[in-house]
Amino acid sequence: MEIKYLGHSAFSLKTKDARLVTDPFSPKMVGLKFPKIEADIVTVSHQHEDHNQTQLIAGAPLVIDWPGQFEKNGVRISGYRSFHDDKQGGERGEVILYKIEADGIAFLHCSDLGMIPDDAFIDQIGDVDVLAVPVGGYYTINADQSALLIKKIEPAIVIPMHYRVNQTQLSQLDPVEVFLKKMGVETTVPTPKLVLKKEDLLDQEMRVVVMEITS
Repeated sequence: MEIKYLGHSAFSLKTKDARLVTDPFSPKMVGLKFPKIEADIVTVSHQHEDHNQTQLIAGAPLVIDWPGQFEKNGVRISGYRSFHDDKQGGERGEVILYKIEADGIAFLHCSDLGMIPDDAFIDQIGDVDVLAVPVGGYYTINADQSALLIKKIEPAIVIPMHYRVNQTQLSQLDPVEVFLKKMGVETTVPTPKLVLKKEDLLDQEMRVVVMEITS
């Protein structure tokens, strides 16, 4: 599986037989350019403008924007309903976490998660190799809460997302450095892409990977 970060909560996942994009965003709202990209599958975690711009994706992708089980081109996707805040959706509504499984890798996209799910919810999701987790706070869980979630899920790789990269309408978000400090990680050069095989993830210590934004 090849993983690239498109910015905000958007990723490109390339598998043996498919390309998937998560949460395509409005460049005007987020303040980042969204690249020209084609996909077979697009997941939308919730209907906010910075997560649902499926018209920006070329091709004729399968758009998944609800919970449940889905499969296309050897990619299995499981959607789990959760909340955008810590008041059972009372402030910002619901979100969907997507577990994306292909090429022996399980990738969990945590969307704009606004609360820490209970153990039963995490048990339902099962094993996770790569965790994409929001860390910017304000609209989502913050660095402290993200660290707690990581301890519960125990992935091999953690990719922070949904943090401040410039002074835009989303300037309320914390920069990624706040999360890195919490995790005891020194700021490193962002990684352009991750190319992973299941055997590469076995019996290794958990690591945090800050990804370069692909434009």
